[in-house]
Amino acid sequence: MPQSPPIAVERLVKIYKTVAAVDGISFSLAPGTITALLGGNGAGKRQNLTVFGKLYDVENLRQRIAELGHELDLVDLLDRTTGNLSAGQKTRVSLAKALINSPDVLLLDEPTASLDPDTADWVRGRLERYCRDRHATVLLASHNMSEVERLCERVIMLKRGRIEDDDTPAKLLRRYGRSTLEEVFLDVARGNGGEAREAAQ
Repeated sequence: MPQSPPIAVERLVKIYKTVAAVDGISFSLAPGTITALLGGNGAGKRQNLTVFGKLYDVENLRQRIAELGHELDLVDLLDRTTGNLSAGQKTRVSLAKALINSPDVLLLDEPTASLDPDTADWVRGRLERYCRDRHATVLLASHNMSEVERLCERVIMLKRGRIEDDDTPAKLLRRYGRSTLEEVFLDVARGNGGEAREAAQ
């Protein structure tokens, strides 16, 4: 019996007043993959997504907090209030909160925002290991294109609430005749996608 995809979106629509922020998009994600959902601000990347994690009893929860504190180098931060954390520390704490229930599905929004390059690289490595070890599925929204190129096997590009393109980073680079995913993103965002694809053929 075929396994159901961990995330499946079918003809999703989200309208704000008269604007279709999401305009009938459909996609599904294979288990154990990391996929980027990209688009400019207001493209509709963060609509109608919900994940339910496993429940832990109090003792297991305490143990899991301690484990994550060591894994993510947060031991010295556990007794601090959020207002006393730097932007980078808040990002690491947010990642710990996302991992606390050991979920099989992760929805991440700019997971390395405000982190210095060394810490950001460490977080990306941690996410790669987590996905590999748990066979977890990750849907990632990020404006860091080098991060997307490193982490993601698949990139879904949105424009005006619709899927403009959907493929592996390598195939998108070839299709648009570009050397970086940022250049592809700019082609799509600025409405030059068709011209870039024709020029690359």
